[in-house]
Amino acid sequence: MTDVLALLQSELGDIVDTTSGALEAARADRSGHRSAGCPLAVVHARTVDEVQRTMRIASQTETPVVTRGAGTGLAGGANAGPGEIALSTAAMTGILEVRPDDLIAVVEPGILNADLNAHLAQHDLWWAPDPASREISTVGGNIATGAGGLLCAKYGVVRDAVLGVDLVLADGRMLRLGHRTVKGVTGLDLTSLAIGSEGRLGVIVGATLKLRRRPAGVVCTLAASFPTVSAAAAGAAAVTAAGVQPSVMELMDATALAAVHDLLGMPLPAARSAQLTIQTDGSAAREEAAAIAHVLEASGGTVAVTDDPDAGEELLRVRRSMHPAMAALGTTLIEDVAVPRSAMAAMFDEIERIEQQHGVSIPTVAHAGDGNLHPNFIFDGEDVPDHVWAAADDLFRTAVRLGGTLTGEHGIGILKSRWLAEELGADQWQLQRDIVRVFDPQGILNPGKVFDA
Repeated sequence: MTDVLALLQSELGDIVDTTSGALEAARADRSGHRSAGCPLAVVHARTVDEVQRTMRIASQTETPVVTRGAGTGLAGGANAGPGEIALSTAAMTGILEVRPDDLIAVVEPGILNADLNAHLAQHDLWWAPDPASREISTVGGNIATGAGGLLCAKYGVVRDAVLGVDLVLADGRMLRLGHRTVKGVTGLDLTSLAIGSEGRLGVIVGATLKLRRRPAGVVCTLAASFPTVSAAAAGAAAVTAAGVQPSVMELMDATALAAVHDLLGMPLPAARSAQLTIQTDGSAAREEAAAIAHVLEASGGTVAVTDDPDAGEELLRVRRSMHPAMAALGTTLIEDVAVPRSAMAAMFDEIERIEQQHGVSIPTVAHAGDGNLHPNFIFDGEDVPDHVWAAADDLFRTAVRLGGTLTGEHGIGILKSRWLAEELGADQWQLQRDIVRVFDPQGILNPGKVFDA
């Protein structure tokens, strides 16, 4: 290991960081999970060439590499451990090109989601993926995990907004995947394969992004209270069935809603209730908001509507404050499952069953527009207790049984790898492992994550 470190320092100089603070930070992400120990070094790459040189040294010495962006992941996928190189692309923040005529941007992976959109606003453009972590998460991390967000019900997830990816392979070669055109079906779609690959296929060093023009017109925001969370979920499903397309449709159960109100110093809801927060945009925003309000009232909701931008942002701030509110309740295992939208009410009923059966509190929010739920398991102490893992196991299997999946946007990482083969089936699980080996024959890219439970 000393030889590897000497090679890195000789080749890359002062971007090789062995300070205790940097090594300790590289052990963890926002999931609360930490690796067994510190990595060998953190390489703060600034250029594609520095990434390639790092990977050549890693390949020559068969040293594992874990790629990191901002470290905001929630599945332990970017946690680096003993004997590994943590390769950070957070300093690669360039916006290399913006083409309003082609509706594309070419960026480096370390640019923050919010910073990119602040720059694009000058051109009246935006990149639609809108994770709750947009202020602190990188575009490269969004792509590596296949992130989603609040706006994905109408505008899609990261996979829908990436045309191409520049990928450095384990041996240092670089592939330029994808295209700059609206259409492109030449060969296999390796860009889609790279999106959501969680660092197992290569290091993302650049991306060609599909942009949108900012919608014209007002934004209307609705807040709808329901007596139960399953009633709120049924109301959300009724909105989808009615054929109206909101840009945002977020659901918070009563425990989550009360925790956020307490954190923000806001008056608690008059009665213990679940809440849907919905936005419409574009030229028909007011008409769509009125139609949605009618559907929600018919579903038993109490609805308020505003087209005031500040009031709308305040309602969304409640939803975006979920993570710190959960942290205030105790140690949190933040999970991520998705079910068909028609099964959301049943899934919330199952979460209540799991709470009672396993004796654990699970405040839950959901991207109700696409059936993506974020159950939060609250407990005391640093390590996840066995009864919490048992509850999580029950929840994961229930989501799959209802026609859903283990993860809608956070990824598998290390925390969910033990359940992956069960969802995929043995043949597909093995085929995906074989594909990883084609890209990385030595198995040095993010070992122990996703497939290696």
